[in-house]
Formats: sequence, structure tokens, C-alpha cells
Amino acid sequence: MILAGDVGGTKVHLALYDFIDGKLEHTRDKQYPAKEYSGLEEIVKEFIVTEKVTAACFGVPGPVRDGRLRLTNLPWTLDSRELATNLKIDYVFLINDLQANGFGIAELAADQIYTLSEGDARQAGNRALISAGTGLGEAFMIWNGRSHDPFPSEGGHSDFGPRSPLEIALLEFLMKQFGHVSTERVVSGMGIENIYKFLRETGRGKELPAVAAEMKAADPNRVISKFADSGDCPMSVQALEIFAGCLGAESGNMALKTMATGGVYLGGGIPAKILPRIQSVGFLHAFNDKGRLSSIMESTPVMVILNDQAALIGAGYYALAGAAAA
Repeated sequence: MILAGDVGGTKVHLALYDFIDGKLEHTRDKQYPAKEYSGLEEIVKEFIVTEKVTAACFGVPGPVRDGRLRLTNLPWTLDSRELATNLKIDYVFLINDLQANGFGIAELAADQIYTLSEGDARQAGNRALISAGTGLGEAFMIWNGRSHDPFPSEGGHSDFGPRSPLEIALLEFLMKQFGHVSTERVVSGMGIENIYKFLRETGRGKELPAVAAEMKAADPNRVISKFADSGDCPMSVQALEIFAGCLGAESGNMALKTMATGGVYLGGGIPAKILPRIQSVGFLHAFNDKGRLSSIMESTPVMVILNDQAALIGAGYYALAGAAAA
């Protein structure tokens, strides 16, 4: 049995796989609200009942150093050696969650990936992965001539680069709150809410009483998306349009920095949930708008990952390969 985990700032998703005929076969999975537990070990012990697990891999948000990291969005410190000992699992691996996502892409079926822009699909080469969810994850996948090797980064914490007077005003608004403004402050779940607050508090939009009331009891991002989809709240529509443009611009930045002729993949949950916004002109215009290199951008394929378990699948295969190598 192989245990895979996708550890996020709000939830932990665990899955068990059996190894049959050279492939991992899904057995069962479950999601846990992370903040209701003292640590990952407690969640795993609750999840594993009687199964004997040979190897485990957890995709985690942040840089893993010597099998250890301290999470930024949770008060947890994880150590692969301690987890292996306490959980009685022979092989335990911790890898960056975007790296796990990168390993999972190769295992996805064609109908689990939506092609937003075909570009020049004949080109082989590096790929870029940008995942907007609770935070913003970024990774690059280097083409070695046979396959793509995923490497993690912390590019989501690099500086937010505004492209218009409106985005400059957004940057100035956020600087007053946070000082340093990373791209994650804009292109993520928290970013959608930050953009909405910017429009509301600078008088660039008018908040509807129904939206304000619902936000008190529900996740603000879900509320914003709901009222944007219905078209009932112009400010929610504008917030998502700004978000889509900023996501497109940062995706294009990743494509340039990695020379992603093999394509750019959008993951993390949000792109798939707001696909109509990603399909709009704003995203691709921002993606392609790179001055003298715009022609290169137009030839770069852009895909949206529709399967929200890509990181789990990737972690499972990493655990399998790691145990075999050990």
C-alpha cells in the first residue's frame, strides 16, 4: 500500500493506493480540515485503520530541506524521519506540493486537461506549472529528452508587478497593509478577496448588501465567485476580471523564465473553478502581452488541470519510485 498526501493551508487530502500490474490503483481517500488538528501525524493515524503502508509521500507547501520544513500557513513542523518512526512506515518522503503536482501531470488522462491555447504543440521542451489556490505555487519541469523532471520554486513570493494604473493603485493599496507585496497577495484565493476589498475601499465599486451579508457567514472567495457568475454584482465581476488578468500575466512571466515551449499548466483549483473567466480575452491578452517576445508567447501551449487530485497522484508515484530506489 502507498499513502499519498496533499497538505494545504486549509485542508489535508490523503489517499491510499494499491500497486497492481505496475500501476497505482486508488483504494480510498479523505479530506481533513487542517486547522482542527495538531499536526499531520494525528491526521494520518486517524486515516489509516488496518492497512500496512510501505511508503508515503506528502506534497507540502514550502521549501523542504533535508526532509524537514516548517509550514507557513499552519503551526506545524514536519520531519520525514520522525513521521516514518512514529507512523511505522518504512519510507516517508516530503516534497514540495508543486513538485508533486508536476509528477502527477504525466499520469493524467487527456480529458483531465483542458487546452486553453494550443500554441505550437509540436514543440518539445520545458514546462511551467502555476497553481493558484489558498496560496500561489510555481514550479518548472525540465525536459531531459525523455521526460519532464519537476523542480519546485517559491516564485509565488516574488514581487507583484503591476501593468496598468489600476494595478499600480492596487499595489499601493496592498503596500499599506503588508509592506512587501508578493504575487501571491494578488494571484491566489486571498488575492481575490484582496482585489475585492481594494475596489470596495477605494470607491471603485459598490458593495451590494446581499454580498456583504453572505460574506459574514461564508468563504468570501466563494461568495465573490457566486455573484460574479450570476452577474448580479458588477464589483465581483470586476474583481475576477482583474484576477484573471494578473494570473495571465504571471503565467506568461513563468513561461518566459523557464522557456516553457512544452507548455504552461494552470493548477491549484481556482483556474478550473473559474474557467469561463480564464477563457476570456483578459487572461490570454495578459499572457501574450510581452512586448518583443509576444510571438513566442502566442506559440506557447496553455493548459488547465481539471483533476484536483493531480498532486495526490504525483505524490503516490513519487513514494513508489522512492521506495523502489531505496
